[in-house]
Amino acid sequence: MKLDLLPQEERPQLMIIPMIDIIFFLLVFFMMSMLSMVVQKSMPLTLPQAESAKVSMTRNIPITITADGGIYYERDLMSLRELTARLTEDAARGEDISVILRGDTAASYGTVVQIMDVVKRLGIEKVYIATNTPG
Repeated sequence: MKLDLLPQEERPQLMIIPMIDIIFFLLVFFMMSMLSMVVQKSMPLTLPQAESAKVSMTRNIPITITADGGIYYERDLMSLRELTARLTEDAARGEDISVILRGDTAASYGTVVQIMDVVKRLGIEKVYIATNTPG
């Protein structure tokens, strides 16, 4: 009769389930943190107030009108003529684009109307006016 006095060593086991849980939680954490890191390509200004807002999933082109009458295409300062040329290039590409007008509350109404006229002539149908919600 053989007595087994010394315990046999078992192979160590790699517990992979807890590692998968940790990787999953890290993935979710980084995905959620990236949602708050969206970069907005525009100039800082004071937007007017509005009760509702709508966001489109097409290519958004932000056009900013500052209080001193400056016109910005994304972050580039340009004249109305240069803006017209740039929007003509964008419209000629055939992409589904939308224009987001961001006008300061002290911006000239005439400048806003001129830009909206250019957008309408180019056939860009999706025009949004950026506002702040109260509160």
